[in-house]
Amino acid sequence: MSRIEDTRVSSPIPARAGVGLKPEHYSEILETRPAVGWFEVHAENYMGAGGAPHHYLTAIREHYPLSVHGVGLSIGADAALDLNHLAALKQVCDRYEPSLVSEHLAWSTHDGVYLNDLLPVPYNAETQARVCEHIDQVQETLGRPMLLENPSTYVRFEGSDMSELEFLRGIVERTGCGLLLDVNNVHVSATNHAYDAVAYIDAFPHEHVGEIHLGGHADDEGDDGEPLLIDDHGSAVADIVWGLYAHTISCCGPVPTLIEWDNDVPEWRVLMEEATQADAVLSKPVLRHVAAE
Repeated sequence: MSRIEDTRVSSPIPARAGVGLKPEHYSEILETRPAVGWFEVHAENYMGAGGAPHHYLTAIREHYPLSVHGVGLSIGADAALDLNHLAALKQVCDRYEPSLVSEHLAWSTHDGVYLNDLLPVPYNAETQARVCEHIDQVQETLGRPMLLENPSTYVRFEGSDMSELEFLRGIVERTGCGLLLDVNNVHVSATNHAYDAVAYIDAFPHEHVGEIHLGGHADDEGDDGEPLLIDDHGSAVADIVWGLYAHTISCCGPVPTLIEWDNDVPEWRVLMEEATQADAVLSKPVLRHVAAE
């Protein structure tokens, strides 16, 4: 498997809070130039040739570092990558020179049809090899390393014979990619599958974390009345996730952290308050936590 060294020149993303860029806030951001560290965009929203999205993103990119987050590559699919989609992702990256590029450990396509979901994969050697092959292809095409995001999950596969952390570690070792640690996803999955979120964070390969995500989730319940959390990105970060985030920073050190809010998007002031809270955690001196072997 190949390893890619990023030789592009782009504005580095500081170890500060960033915010997902939404059309509702384009004008206010350009008018007020808020003191936010950086912005992240979904690549698929900027794969067209022109129009208002490119007009505003070009103007905002002049003042802020940028991260590009993909939601449609279907890295985990049991099928070849869509080369047209990969080419469009490369165009976005070439146009805006983001400091970070990331995708989900998930699949979302079948027989050429895009599903409106990020679906989980079984954790086994066959799937791991396929994901590594796809990541190699993405990194070779983009000419840079990518980050892979840990998923939020709601079911477990009988075909899994390794843990999620073993699966992720193997991918990093074989491809040289980095990791995007979504702290809310950790809390969601840990609640849904009844395991210890703190222990998961302690065992995560911290040295490979290039970005952190924070978002909201919805409370639901399963068929037997047990708690079921849904990663919906439609509300403020929960207090329990803020606590898990502080613990994560004590393990990883300061890492660029995104506030994700994709549904029921609030006014800019609300997002800025969330970013300010994340910045407070990032700037606070911490005693680095080292997990017991």
